[in-house]
Amino acid sequence: MQTDLPQGWTILALETSCDETAAAVIRDGRRLISNEVASQMHLHERYGGVVPEVASREHILSMTPVIEAALAPLPGGWSEINAVACTQGPGLAGALLTGVNAAKGLAWAHGLPLVAVNHLEAHIYANWIYPPDVEPAEHPDPLFPLVCLVVSGGHTALVLLRDHGDYRLLGQTRDDAAGEAFDKAARIMGLGYPGGPRVEQIARGVDPKGVRVPRAWLGDSYDFSFSGVKTHVLHAMAEYKAVGAADEQYPARLAAAFQEAVVDVLVSKTVRAAAETGARCVLLAGGVAANTPLRETLIARSPVPVRYPPIRLCTDNAAMVGAAAYFRYRQGLQSDWSLGITPGLKLV
Repeated sequence: MQTDLPQGWTILALETSCDETAAAVIRDGRRLISNEVASQMHLHERYGGVVPEVASREHILSMTPVIEAALAPLPGGWSEINAVACTQGPGLAGALLTGVNAAKGLAWAHGLPLVAVNHLEAHIYANWIYPPDVEPAEHPDPLFPLVCLVVSGGHTALVLLRDHGDYRLLGQTRDDAAGEAFDKAARIMGLGYPGGPRVEQIARGVDPKGVRVPRAWLGDSYDFSFSGVKTHVLHAMAEYKAVGAADEQYPARLAAAFQEAVVDVLVSKTVRAAAETGARCVLLAGGVAANTPLRETLIARSPVPVRYPPIRLCTDNAAMVGAAAYFRYRQGLQSDWSLGITPGLKLV
């Protein structure tokens, strides 16, 4: 049951599912008041991936400063906050614990409702957010029914939304997520971490010139599989090094072919899903949504309008958690003080 909330209803949201400690203030579910993110990328880069224990400790150190920074634009401080939201899962257990416990403590101390959000749902709702200097009419709500492609380091899913809270999972990855495949391929090619931006950078403007990476179509399924493309890159680089690495341009061509293969599968399945479900628009969400070839190819091939968040709202942030929490609370969904974490939480 949906209830109307008073105008100006404001949420303080926290996000700690992986390696970003984030806090944000969202008003009326869509207006971005503040969005603070403390990144740990510099700490994990040396390991080529996120170290869970390091992430958890860093969240504890960063939590208070990001919350204070997020509240700073509010003249009335906590008196202007109507609810506290957090990410319950999926994510790293220790990282999730810091955010959930902080949110519970803040909500209890200030006598506010607590709203837990699914991390994947939050990524979808990044498409509802607009900045303070934009009028609502300039950023209308996405039209239902819609298809959303959620692509990040840990998740790849194709979801049909018929209304707020009405989800149907059309397909998901059977092995590696798209972002995970980018990270692993980049590591194999010696490009460093995080992999997505590194692959896009080296592949920019490069013609693969006969280098082809296979696609896993999985028949008529909307599911994805990216372990094969990662393995292909592994074998291709091994062969390249075995012959003396004489062709200096080969890694860039391989990166371009890899990126092209991943984008082709993501876009083809999304476009087919939009046509077969009668979607009125397509949304793109998650960290990999920042990939320029993915955005451009989806726009070029989609039969309906395509929307995606600005890059700063594609990667993990708390603003998207606040937007999702607003629409959950409006439907009467609220968490109690027994709220725990669910590292393997499913969207549907």
